[in-house]
Amino acid sequence: MQGRCKFFAISKDASMNAAEDPLDCWQAWCDGSAVPNPGKMAVGGILQSPDQLEHTFSFALGRSGCNNEAEACALLALLQRAARLGVGRLLVWSDSDVVVRIASNENSMEARRLAPVFAEIRRAMQAFEVLELRWLPQHRNQRADELSRLALGLGPRVAAPPRKRRRKS
Repeated sequence: MQGRCKFFAISKDASMNAAEDPLDCWQAWCDGSAVPNPGKMAVGGILQSPDQLEHTFSFALGRSGCNNEAEACALLALLQRAARLGVGRLLVWSDSDVVVRIASNENSMEARRLAPVFAEIRRAMQAFEVLELRWLPQHRNQRADELSRLALGLGPRVAAPPRKRRRKS
């Protein structure tokens, strides 16, 4: 999981150009669960330092909501933990396209019901010198998913069988 920040979505220093000067940074993965959807919510995540030390979290939110709210709360919890650890440069991975898209766009009109959570996320983002938020497919976010499900007393998600492809005639 080791890597380098290569593209910065949010940077307080406009002169920072990762393509010219790649910087070691923390990496993080987060996930939220709502079971059923909507249902009880929980979050989980992993923060990994540049020297591979990991900090994990997993907890139930104590309320019900939808999967998008759980995913947004997971990102917020991750950002808050990273700030408490004094992280300056952070690359965050989430399997929620909605969260990645809305968190990066303060003018977004999507998910208006969740606007207060996204406003809090954007405030939390300001704590970092450099922050990048990226989407990844759900099957590549299994550890964070397992942590969020663990907080609800659930086991790992069963992988879906591969789809059969039709042959073109």
